[in-house]
Amino acid sequence: MPIGERLPALDLLARLVAFDTESARSNRALADSVGAYLDGWGVPCLRVPNAAGDKVALFATLGPARDGGVVLSGHTDVVPVTGQAWSSDPFRLRVADGRAYGRGAVDMKGFCALALALVPEMLAADLARPIHILLSYDEETTCLGVADTIARFGADLPRPGAVIVGEPTGLEVADAHKSVVTCLTTVHGHEAHSSKPMLGANAVMAAGELVASLNRIADAMIARGDPSGRFDPPCTTVHVGTIQGGTARNILPKLCSFHWEYRGLPDLDPAEIPALFAEAAARVSAERLNRYGDFGRIETCEEIAVPGLAPEPGSEAERLALRLAGRNRTVSVPYATEAGRFQAAGIPTIVCGPGSIDQAHQPDEFITLEALAQGEAFLRRLIAECAA
Repeated sequence: MPIGERLPALDLLARLVAFDTESARSNRALADSVGAYLDGWGVPCLRVPNAAGDKVALFATLGPARDGGVVLSGHTDVVPVTGQAWSSDPFRLRVADGRAYGRGAVDMKGFCALALALVPEMLAADLARPIHILLSYDEETTCLGVADTIARFGADLPRPGAVIVGEPTGLEVADAHKSVVTCLTTVHGHEAHSSKPMLGANAVMAAGELVASLNRIADAMIARGDPSGRFDPPCTTVHVGTIQGGTARNILPKLCSFHWEYRGLPDLDPAEIPALFAEAAARVSAERLNRYGDFGRIETCEEIAVPGLAPEPGSEAERLALRLAGRNRTVSVPYATEAGRFQAAGIPTIVCGPGSIDQAHQPDEFITLEALAQGEAFLRRLIAECAA
């Protein structure tokens, strides 16, 4: 890449889309390309790798390296294309009918491309307030790709004053979303002939009671509802996604496991649903699984815990984004993001980016050229404000 090459956002988007960064794959090649682009503009780029070293987050600062700046946060990973009926190569940007098609075009390489395209303008503006660009990984799976960078804020990295997570909101300013917690529960039983159930422990039947208990917890959450009136559906949701167990119809099953999740309203006590489920597991273990003897046990492992984003009326991030987007109110979004991790670290955070989430994860994912232009104007207003 030529030194200081000025590229429009659409060209940078094409380069980013060309890297297959499905969450199961490495994003290092993309990171190397972005690092070279920033190096061409003389912008230092910190690489923050994961423990395995196969993925990396990038953190770059435009303007003075001091506290109080604004982070533009975007993720580089995308969801898989396997089994989807695309009209063209998902990793080759196709522009047609006012749309740019490609995996990650809207979720959210479009926002990343906009931030990178405006690096020359950020440099020319002689920023008084820093703008940081943070490109992460694993947002689509755990939202942990930002965690190691966040941990360094206020230590060897400047502590930001506000974060804008550029997920597609149509440039609405979102100040709230639900949490996501996923768990794997495994019921360990003991095999016996089905004619003599007292000689063993039926893992499948115990698991069935546990699933029923999750239904009751879900019903309780529905009855409680959403006092804020901001979410659709208007409650914390509980869901069982997979279940597997048993070997034959006439053998008491030794094992049964099921994946389940809950998506909590921002004010949900994170200990509540695990505690309710633990109570149910203790009852099922005593009354069902081990009714004929000490044959079995129930184990639950929390696999993913993505914190929700709670409203912070009047926060620096909210006031800034409302000005830049020309809005007079905030909204909530139904999906989870990395925003809750920034907020948990005490940094005011909102979600605001170009395009529609309705196009994300779909075959023929796209962002409109109009949305890209609107996102570019939004970031140019940020540059002007940080230069003042």
